[in-house]
Amino acid sequence: MLVLCSRQAGKSTAAAALALRTALTRPLSPILLVSRSRRQSEELFRKVLDLFRQSGRPMGSTLENKLELELTNGSRILCLPGSEATIRGFSGVALLVIDEAARVPDELYYAVRPMLAVSGGRLIALTTPFGKRGWFYEAWKSETSWERIETPATRCPRISAAFLEEEHLALGQRWFAQEYLCSFEDAVGSVFLREDLDAALDNDLRPLF
Repeated sequence: MLVLCSRQAGKSTAAAALALRTALTRPLSPILLVSRSRRQSEELFRKVLDLFRQSGRPMGSTLENKLELELTNGSRILCLPGSEATIRGFSGVALLVIDEAARVPDELYYAVRPMLAVSGGRLIALTTPFGKRGWFYEAWKSETSWERIETPATRCPRISAAFLEEEHLALGQRWFAQEYLCSFEDAVGSVFLREDLDAALDNDLRPLF
């Protein structure tokens, strides 16, 4: 599943709730939270712990710290650093959550996908756009069978129209569109638009000679 959302739309909280639900209902299941940095992974994991505690600890835990929660049913929720070199080694993953996926390097994405090969687990990538580049952008605009969910700020009732108007004036059209309207914008300093580059390539053309 690809989840493309405005800033502050609640995507991290929803992902944390899904991670906790998966751990509670699927015994012996590893659930991994990945982002481009350990700090970001820890922030998402903190939401998982908050939900676990606020719900009255519906199951006992055998391990609980700022990086991992292990339940008495054998399921584990772990937050991992954004390094392809150190993230390998997990298998049988029930749920893989990639936070701020548009900023996660391609090599990290390619390294975590095989963790779902045997388990048939779910991969959910959530993000705000970050330019017309990277694996998330390519997946979003592709015709492959991802489930896609898009939530701009204009569809989020907790973000007021007055705040969005103020942000539009402060950020300008390009950054406002990227941060709040789920728009993939060309990178600052690009000589050519991405659409022009794509239009210049045609695999059906054959050499004249």
